[in-house]
Amino acid sequence: MHTFELAAFFLFVIFATWLDLFVLHKDDHDIGLKEAAITSLVWILLALLFSGYVYWRYGAEMWMQYIAGYTMEKALSVDNLFVIATIFGFFGLRGGLQHRALAWGVIGAVIMRSILIFLGVEAVERFTWLLPVFGVFLLITGFKMLRHDDEEPQSLEENRIYRLVSRVLPTYPGFDGHAIITRKSGRWQLTILGMSIVMVEATDLLFAVDSIPAVMGISQDFFIVLTSNIFAVLGLRALYFLLAGILDKFRYLSVGLAFVLLFIGGKMLATPFGIHVKTWVSLTVVLGTIAVAIAASLLIPERSSPQQAD
Repeated sequence: MHTFELAAFFLFVIFATWLDLFVLHKDDHDIGLKEAAITSLVWILLALLFSGYVYWRYGAEMWMQYIAGYTMEKALSVDNLFVIATIFGFFGLRGGLQHRALAWGVIGAVIMRSILIFLGVEAVERFTWLLPVFGVFLLITGFKMLRHDDEEPQSLEENRIYRLVSRVLPTYPGFDGHAIITRKSGRWQLTILGMSIVMVEATDLLFAVDSIPAVMGISQDFFIVLTSNIFAVLGLRALYFLLAGILDKFRYLSVGLAFVLLFIGGKMLATPFGIHVKTWVSLTVVLGTIAVAIAASLLIPERSSPQQAD
C-alpha cells in the first residue's frame, strides 16, 4: 500500500512543518503579503512537482485524479478560511499568533485527515454500498451550500462546539506568549490561543467530513486521496494571509463548489448502475467550475444593498 512512498511523504510533512513553525516563524512575526504570496506559491509548486512524480510513477489516469482532488480540496480550503477568519476575529488573534494557531491546526488536520481517509478508503473497499451513501451525503451538502446565502450566519457564541469546549475545559481569558496552555490559580488552563486552535481543529474536522467523501468520488486510491488532501491543507496558512483581506470577494466560490459536490455525488450514485464517468471529465468539471466561480467573483460587480444605495 505505497508503504515506502507514504513514509517518505510523511517525513517531508514533518520536516516542512518543523521548518515553518520552529525555524522560519519561531518569533511569531506578522506575515506580510509578499511573504504569504511567496510561501503560497512554493506550496503550490511543491504540489505540482509531486503531481509530476505521480504521472511518472502511475500514469495519466492517476495524475488526473490527483490534480482534480488537489484542486477541489484547495478550493474547499478557501471556503474554510471564512470560518477561520471569524474565529480569529472573535478571539482577537493578530499577526504571528494567527500563524501559530494555523500551524498547530494544520498539524492536527494532517493527523485527523490521515486517519479519516484510511478508514474511509478501507470502508469503501469492504462495503461497496458506502459509495452511493457518500454520494447522497454530497448531494445534501451541495444543496445546503446553494442555500447558504439565504441563511443568517451563526455567531461564534452560538456555536455548539465553542459552547461545549468552554464549559468542559478550563479556559484562561488571556494570552501567555505563544503558549497553548498555562498554569493559573493552581491548575492548567487553555489560553485564548489554545481555544482558537481547538476551534480551528473542530472546523477542519467538520469540513473534512464533506471534503474527504468528495475526493473519494474522484479516486478510491488511498495514496492519491491522502496526498492531494494533505498538500492542499499544508498550503492553508500561507493562503490565509494572502487572501485574508479579500475573502469576501470570492462570493461565488461556494456556489461553484456546491455544483462540484452535486456532480461528484451524482457520479457516485450512478456507479452501481454501471455508469462510470471518465476521470478526464471529472477533472474538466472540477477545474472548469472552480475557475468560472472565481472569475465570476472577481469580474462581476457586487450589487449594492438598498441601505448602501441610500
